[in-house]
Amino acid sequence: MLANFDFDVIRRSLSYLFIDGMTFTLTLTALSAFGGLVFGTMIALMRLSGYRVMGWIAGLYVDFMRSLPLVLVIFWFYFLVPYIGQWITGSSRPIKVGAFASSLITFILFEAAYFSEIMRAGIQSISRGQPAAASALGLTYAQTMRYVVLPQAFRNMLPVLLTQTIVLFQDTSLVYVLSIPDFLGAASKVAQRDGRLVEMYLFAALVYFTISCIASYGVRRLQSRIAIIR
Repeated sequence: MLANFDFDVIRRSLSYLFIDGMTFTLTLTALSAFGGLVFGTMIALMRLSGYRVMGWIAGLYVDFMRSLPLVLVIFWFYFLVPYIGQWITGSSRPIKVGAFASSLITFILFEAAYFSEIMRAGIQSISRGQPAAASALGLTYAQTMRYVVLPQAFRNMLPVLLTQTIVLFQDTSLVYVLSIPDFLGAASKVAQRDGRLVEMYLFAALVYFTISCIASYGVRRLQSRIAIIR
């Protein structure tokens, strides 16, 4: 049975798969994680600000994003963002945004809903006595969050944030539906070109599994070190 497989196609395509495909995947993951974390932290602060309207808007956004399939959001933003750009700029035709830009916007806005809940839990895990002490020292709300609460919250939630980033790394494979040459998209193109679907998809699954397992092991080690420090 294995004699019918041509695994040499993997060797011949390694440079394309990793230099082009995996580089794109890691770049999209890193930018999406950073943007989602920044935007998610803002949403978490809105929910905890005490202003009902802001908290309601942030909560509605989180619930809306978390109740939609990611692949649907990818398609939605891919076709909607050019018209939003047209509306903002007043252009006579839809703005050409590109698959990468629309995908990046999609992942930032989608992951922000998940990162915000992680950050909200991290902020709420900080003892209420610390913000009270900061207020007694004359720090404003913004200064208290910046210098007292958020640094500790990031440290408490770092393992969970990294775990969500691993999930994000896996989810970026969905951009292949837009014909973007990420790692899975590159593997799919090679598979279709050479007629070796089983070999290429099996290799792609093995690569995703290996990277995710190594990253998960690193997160567990980090979590144990943080627990010891505490």
